[in-house]
Amino acid sequence: MSKIQLNGHEARLLGVLFEKERTTAEQYPLSLNSATVGCNQKSNRWPVTDWSEAEVHVGLQGLVMKQLAGRVVPAGSRVEKYRHNARECLGLGDAELAVLAELLMRGPQTPGDLRARASRMAEIPTLERLSAVMVELITKGYAKRIDPAPGSRAERFVQLLSPNLHPLDEPAAPGSSDAPRAHATGHGGGGSVEPRVAQLESKVAELTARLEKLERDLGGR
Repeated sequence: MSKIQLNGHEARLLGVLFEKERTTAEQYPLSLNSATVGCNQKSNRWPVTDWSEAEVHVGLQGLVMKQLAGRVVPAGSRVEKYRHNARECLGLGDAELAVLAELLMRGPQTPGDLRARASRMAEIPTLERLSAVMVELITKGYAKRIDPAPGSRAERFVQLLSPNLHPLDEPAAPGSSDAPRAHATGHGGGGSVEPRVAQLESKVAELTARLEKLERDLGGR
């Protein structure tokens, strides 16, 4: 088990900070508001939460105290923002951090689901590459292999930074390859809507960041 232990708020926030660094770089580092929106978004999260900014602020301070995050005030801005220090503190590369972030944000997952989701943030072209990533995480004490979910035969992995964050005996989280498919297809049966929702949310975040930058630029004139 990892020597670094996080509570539920800290665990999700660490995953969110890395995810947003990789998927919405213009919005990173994150303001308190952006971090709250990131924690509560409905895609690529399980369970879905409704945390207040006060709760998220406490979680961010916890990460700062554990040296897993830092505060910054970007040039031309008065708003304090937060960035993660996971590479330095955990000694991991981007592929390992992408997989760890998915485990922190969604709980135990199969290799196929992990590779598909983490590939949004880092290049993991094959299951063989995913296996090498998991060996690194397990060796460092950040993850472990667990039994399949009820009703499934696929092995799963779980993170160990916050060991009690997700129950291990629940059915697969919504959107996983082992979850029921009835709600996950469009009118033409063309596959899961989750990637499309995630893409739209990322685009909204990107447009929001651009608008905020434009407002700052106009305000400085």
